[in-house]
Amino acid sequence: MISDLPPNVCAVPDRHGKIRYRFRRKGWKSAYLPGTPGDEKFHRAYADILAGGPVQHPTVKSQRKIVPYSLDDLILRMKATTRWQKKADRTRHVQSRILERFTDRKDQKGRRYGEWPVKSITVEWLDKVLSGMSETPAAANVLRKVLSSLLDAAIRLGWRTDNPARLTETYREGPGHHTWSEDEIAAFRAKHPLGTMARLTLELALNTAARRCNVAVLTRDDIVNGRIIVDHAKGNDETSVKMLPTTKAALEALPAAPIKHLVTNIYGKPFSVPGLGNRMRKWCNEAGLKNCSMHGLRKATSRRIAESGGTDAEGQAITGHRKAKTFAHYRAKANRAHLADQAFDKLAHVYDGED
Repeated sequence: MISDLPPNVCAVPDRHGKIRYRFRRKGWKSAYLPGTPGDEKFHRAYADILAGGPVQHPTVKSQRKIVPYSLDDLILRMKATTRWQKKADRTRHVQSRILERFTDRKDQKGRRYGEWPVKSITVEWLDKVLSGMSETPAAANVLRKVLSSLLDAAIRLGWRTDNPARLTETYREGPGHHTWSEDEIAAFRAKHPLGTMARLTLELALNTAARRCNVAVLTRDDIVNGRIIVDHAKGNDETSVKMLPTTKAALEALPAAPIKHLVTNIYGKPFSVPGLGNRMRKWCNEAGLKNCSMHGLRKATSRRIAESGGTDAEGQAITGHRKAKTFAHYRAKANRAHLADQAFDKLAHVYDGED
């Protein structure tokens, strides 16, 4: 009976005429309750809503005053340029976060870096800041690159005639993400068989050599005539690769309709990019692969290309790398003994008949 409904719950018909029960209360988040009144699921969900309380609206912070000709001012002006708007959405997001963290740092007097006059930035000061990040050389080099681009904007505005960031020292980076070995790939497959989302994610990542942010958004529309189309995040380079039998088997082992995205959570929804990274971490841990990560699969495919005798140009056509130097870094973990054997096989005729 309608009168038996708990407070703030009403019965509403959906577009199919089915009665559903909705919680509505001013200041609280609206929600549909599962089941029907009297069901355990219904009353448990209602109790959870009450326990959660009303929505807490964050207090609105007053807008920070921008000091003219400061780093804060320069960042705002740079973001208004066509050059900035042409960057990919994710690139703008990542670089904005880097600049935000940098400008929110404070000097010994408690003043934010963002309030510093652009003309006061020196090579010596930037070198000191970057040296404090020596234990994370990759992050230091990324910050240096972002600041170089920012100070180039200052030159275009006529605020400076030089770019001190470009005169700072770079840091030698380590090997980066671990490259998966064939044994590690086999261990992951053994733990996560066909029919699991973990297995499909692995096969897609190996097949496409795509970054996590690209794998997370792959849909069935990206499979055309037995090929997987990937718009790589960096450089917007599109690649088209054959779907491997291992990928096809993993895809066919999972239900297709009506799910559009290939990699989804248990509710059929696509993962966020960080969420997919966290889930891959969990899947790797379950397989006993503590050193493995999703990005390492991109490097594993590059290694496989090198070990199979593929050229750098062929590898770049799969990974989407624009520079051969970058691809060479990814394939660096190729089995050197295997490559040496291949080279001698090609030179076999040279040694034939020698004493």
